[in-house]
Amino acid sequence: MTTPGPADFAGQHITVAGLGVSGISAARALAGLGARVTVVDGGDGEKQRAAARELAAEEITVRLGDGATLPEGTDLVVTSPGWKPDSPLFAAAAAAGVDVVGDVEIAWRLRGPDAAAWLGVTGTNGKTTTVRMLASILAAEGLHTAAVGNIGTPIVDVVLGQGRDGAQPYDVLAVELSSYQLHWAPSLRAHSAVVLNLAPDHLDWHGSMQAYAADKGRIYEGNTVACVYNAADKATEDLVREADVEEGCRAIGFTLGTPGPSQLGVVEGILVDRAFVENRQQQAQELAEVSDIAPGSGTPAPHNIANALAAAALARAFGVRPAAVRDGLRAFHPDAHRIQHVAERDGVTYIDDSKATNTHAAEASLAAYEHIVWIAGGLAKGATFDELVRKSAARLRGAVLIGADRALIREALARHAPDVPVVDLDRTDTGAMSEAVREAARLAEPGDTVLLAPACASMDMFVNYNKRGEAFADAVGELTARDH
Repeated sequence: MTTPGPADFAGQHITVAGLGVSGISAARALAGLGARVTVVDGGDGEKQRAAARELAAEEITVRLGDGATLPEGTDLVVTSPGWKPDSPLFAAAAAAGVDVVGDVEIAWRLRGPDAAAWLGVTGTNGKTTTVRMLASILAAEGLHTAAVGNIGTPIVDVVLGQGRDGAQPYDVLAVELSSYQLHWAPSLRAHSAVVLNLAPDHLDWHGSMQAYAADKGRIYEGNTVACVYNAADKATEDLVREADVEEGCRAIGFTLGTPGPSQLGVVEGILVDRAFVENRQQQAQELAEVSDIAPGSGTPAPHNIANALAAAALARAFGVRPAAVRDGLRAFHPDAHRIQHVAERDGVTYIDDSKATNTHAAEASLAAYEHIVWIAGGLAKGATFDELVRKSAARLRGAVLIGADRALIREALARHAPDVPVVDLDRTDTGAMSEAVREAARLAEPGDTVLLAPACASMDMFVNYNKRGEAFADAVGELTARDH
């Protein structure tokens, strides 16, 4: 596949859909390359108008509200990740024979001949943690790297900044990619990539689980060295089998059990590699101890061990030494609101996993603890909770439910865990979290864990999952303060 370069954008009329971080980044980058750029956004609030004024000063046209239609003469549409494929703007583009791509596709096209390799990470859950683990391992090897993409740093900015103004060029990039971004990135060809797991999510955007999985699987297309899959999630291996890769590219599995040939796994508390060794039929290379994963935070949850194995597999595919895997994992510290230890009070541990915004993430979180008082609820996004409750019922000491769709969880608890005490808080204000924590503390016994793993989105009550997690931590602090 011949991929356009920077010069191909000069003189083109490019329409950018969306005034978010990635849209503004793409608009500025393309205008800087000589394209005539128009940004369209269906919103018309003060935030959009402020961004429009900034872009107008850079001779970028912005059309808001009802003006968010396809400008005449558009040569290419660049979309922000959240715009649905069935948006009227894209229908108009298809009718006009105009391609629609995303910011990741633009970044890929802007890469120079000596560009850094991309190591891609996607999956329903664990992407950010895995990408940051991977970047830490690569840095421990002495490589100049960055964690980019869906993690928050616009990848267009990173690619255009390569070597600019004397900056050190990157050796390799750890790239987090959402299903949205992959949908709009047809040219992407990573060095190596992983799909961590697959569970129903964003189906309102993709239309079906099959379409969602297919977009995730795009990350494997054209891989040159390794397609890494989760041996415990057959759907990820199926995506590897279906991928069109370069000759010699290998399928590499990771497992929480003893690894077979061409796998990474765990043996007696040791992360081991039977994929990137000389004789993988008979040899295994020790990489790190399980205790090296987020040291000082106690025994890591099983899904974070899996994330570490996936990161190690990608790093090893890039030629990283075993010692750097160990050192990188030791240096890594998880982001806030991802199974974050908040406090211990009266023998009860309080854990914030507000980032568990879907049932798959909540299931992994619940599996990490033996006796749990579960704080859950929010916006279900079309999810059902029967399987989650059925698998977790034996661990539940009690449940406290908050948020708009809490009834769905309450009904699943009644069906599959009828003996578990449930407190249903009929309120959706932000202050509900303080009451939820008080009720959870009342249900908990010494040795229990009060776990915020909502299995739902936060926007019915909070601006985002970060604010929800902060409210939980504040409520735990209030609980502790009342005892002194």
